[in-house]
Amino acid sequence: MFDIQEELKKLPGRPGVYIMHDEKDRIIYVGKAVSLKNRVRQYFQTSRNKGVKIEQMVTHIRRFEYIVTDSELEALVLECNLIKEHHPKYNTMLMDDKTYPFIKVTTGEAFPRVVLSRKMLKDKARYFGPYTSSQAVRDTIDLIHKLYHLRSCSRNLPRDIGKERPCLNYHIRQCDAPCQGYISQEEYGKSVNEVLRFLNGNYDAVLAELEEKMNAASEALEFERAIEYRELIGSVKKVAQKQKITDSSGEDRDVLAVASHENDAVVQVFFIRGGRLIGRDHFYLRITDGESPSEILNSFIMQYYAGTPFIPGELMLQAEVEDREVLEEWLTSKRGQKVGIRVPKKGTKEKLVELAQENARLVLFRDRERIKREEGRTIGAVKEIAALLGLDEIVRMEAYDISNTNGFESVGSMVVYERGRPKRNDYRKFRIKGIQGADDYGSMREVLTRRFTHGLREREENEELGKFTVFPDLIMMDGGKGQVNVALEVLDSLNLDIPVCGMVKDDRHRTRGLYYNNVEIPVDHSSEAFRLITRIQDEAHRFAIEYHRQLRGKGQVHSILDDIEGIGPARRKALMKNYAGLDDIRAATVEELAKIPSMNEKAAEAVYKFFH
Repeated sequence: MFDIQEELKKLPGRPGVYIMHDEKDRIIYVGKAVSLKNRVRQYFQTSRNKGVKIEQMVTHIRRFEYIVTDSELEALVLECNLIKEHHPKYNTMLMDDKTYPFIKVTTGEAFPRVVLSRKMLKDKARYFGPYTSSQAVRDTIDLIHKLYHLRSCSRNLPRDIGKERPCLNYHIRQCDAPCQGYISQEEYGKSVNEVLRFLNGNYDAVLAELEEKMNAASEALEFERAIEYRELIGSVKKVAQKQKITDSSGEDRDVLAVASHENDAVVQVFFIRGGRLIGRDHFYLRITDGESPSEILNSFIMQYYAGTPFIPGELMLQAEVEDREVLEEWLTSKRGQKVGIRVPKKGTKEKLVELAQENARLVLFRDRERIKREEGRTIGAVKEIAALLGLDEIVRMEAYDISNTNGFESVGSMVVYERGRPKRNDYRKFRIKGIQGADDYGSMREVLTRRFTHGLREREENEELGKFTVFPDLIMMDGGKGQVNVALEVLDSLNLDIPVCGMVKDDRHRTRGLYYNNVEIPVDHSSEAFRLITRIQDEAHRFAIEYHRQLRGKGQVHSILDDIEGIGPARRKALMKNYAGLDDIRAATVEELAKIPSMNEKAAEAVYKFFH
């Protein structure tokens, strides 16, 4: 029995991360502290005003644990990792996982290219962005190829010069064919330098040059060429107009502001790069009642900048954040250069923050209905399933399926849904080891035994981040009474008490209802619960088949008929054409088998003996 008051006395006065668990041993909150002793004790002091969120959370805490770190910065990084891994109920959660494109100039190559990149690596390349529109990046790259004729191929130059013919881009005048040696590395480098100036915003020089070329072509009566230059001028102006000047300092900064209502929040981010507002985006967060803008921004900064490849030199916020100094230290270490966090109080910078806040408010109230619909599809659907089964609460659901080809090389799948959303990092696949032939019940017994035995071992060894440590609130089997009973037998043998239901299908292989406690429960086909059950069932099936195809593609899966001496591809094909499956072949007599085209009596006897 975990005695909270006794364990509080054992807390060290060192930096670290604390992890709160509920009565089902689920992680419901992760926090960091400069002093674990002081911070964790505050949750259980009745005299303190903790706020609605903390008051509610404390009533569900049944035990806590902690991880000691060497500094508050290390604690912040660990806290961020644990939140992303476990999605605790009482932590503010970022609901979007977006990545933004960069324009990458591969300046480390002898003949550089201009490409779209989703990651900003520490290499010799130059990166521009990030941009909020992939299409805008592609349009800009296309324009660069038309203007400067850089190569787009991935050939290794100068090693491969002259080895292959020039590609189509050379013939349509969008590449100077360095692959053929038609342009020197020095001349090519001049074009690359022009590209870098262009990407830095030097549009006036490009427009002047194109105007001059257009007029010269027109005077020479080369009207098609003049039209090409005119179109290029239009493209350059279009790119230039997308970047509006907002700051004469030419710095990179992000402007962040938040709007919230009940359990929903939106953070608006303006991206300023090189002093230009290149775009904006908004992010949805799930919050608890009473969270302030400061708390929301604090959580957002940790989660968002842990995953984004680019960090600007400054963040401008609408409100001060509690962990400003440690956040600045963390962001600086990730960027490799100084990062500052500030709250502007006057002037144009304050106006820009106010504009971001107004946009956040507009997005929140514009999309609240959509957010509620999405919640209905996920959390609402899970609540409906819990009500159908008479369960108090469901957070994590695991669904299982078996796939095989003619009974050979069976595989199992485990898919995980948390709060109605797939948690793909927790998906697991199993290659059946101890079962021969098309024995779905035996295969499922092996899968479940391996999954929960492994999970129990991880729990005994206190592997908090183990692959199978977290157990589900509900197991969903792809099938009815038979599959459910297999699961219950496995759980009983391991002394586990987890609800199990079957996802029953009709004769047309469509979801019909749930089998639970020896009763088939009908599910309204128009309900969100029914749609979620169907999605889960289809996902478990898809994941199993995908793994099976992967093995088959590697040559690891073959028909069991291949193991019969004297049965080659032609006879195997004939057998499968005349019989629906292996059970029918097994039931056939030697005489019946011998009548099949391409079979003879010796081959028929070999097949019969193999199965008998």
